[in-house]
Amino acid sequence: MLALARSLVPAAVLRKLDPFEAAIHDFVAEVAAGTRKGSTVLDAGAGECRFKPMFAHASYVGVDFGLGNKHWDYSRLDVIGRLEALPFHDGAFERLISIVVLEHTPEPSQVLAEFGRILKAGGTVHLVVPHMWEEHQKPYDFYRYTSSGMRYLMEKAGLRVSRIDPVGGFFWQLGRRLMGVLAFTQQGWRWVLFPVLAPVFGLLLPLVCYYLDRIDHEKTYTLGFICEGTKE
Repeated sequence: MLALARSLVPAAVLRKLDPFEAAIHDFVAEVAAGTRKGSTVLDAGAGECRFKPMFAHASYVGVDFGLGNKHWDYSRLDVIGRLEALPFHDGAFERLISIVVLEHTPEPSQVLAEFGRILKAGGTVHLVVPHMWEEHQKPYDFYRYTSSGMRYLMEKAGLRVSRIDPVGGFFWQLGRRLMGVLAFTQQGWRWVLFPVLAPVFGLLLPLVCYYLDRIDHEKTYTLGFICEGTKE
C-alpha cells in the first residue's frame, strides 16, 4: 500500500500521510548532520542499511541478526550478530543509532547495556521506539515502550538521558489506524472495497488527522518516542 502511495502521491503529501516515517527520516538526518567526519557510527538493527548514505562522511557499521523480515535484503550489512551480544570491543563507537528496533529484542535491558558498553565515554545513543503500534515482523516482535520505561532502561545502562520526545499525538495515531483499514482490505475478496475506501481512509481522513494533531498538547496517545542519551 505504501509502495503504491509513494509512486502516486507527491512527497510533501506523503510526509503527512506517514508522519512517523517522516519524523524518523528528519531525526536521523539531524543526527548525521551533527556527526563529525570520520566518527565511528554503529547502526544497531540496521536491516537493509537504509541510513548508510546519510553517514557517508563517517565510519559506518551496520549490524543486524538478519531474520526480521523475509522480504528484506540483508546483504548490505557489515556484521551479522545479535544485539544482546554485540561482537565489538568496549568503547568501539562514538555514536549509535537504533531505529524502531528495540521492540524486536527479547532482552531490551541487555541490549541497552551492550549499547552502553560499546560506546566511548561521552558517546551518544539515538533511538526511536514504538508506543502504539500494530504487531509486525512476527515472531520477532516483543514489546512497546513508554517514556518512563525508556528512561529506566537507558539510565540503568549508564546513559544520561537528554531527550525522550513523543512522535505525534492522538490524531497522528488515529490517522495511522485509519490507513490500517486499507491494509485490512488487501486480502481475498476485500480487495473490492479498496478503491472505494482508499480516497477516504488513505488520503482525506489521514490528512485531516495530520493537521488536527497540533491541538493535542499532552501526546499520551503517541506513536512512539525519539530518545537520546550520553554515556557517562
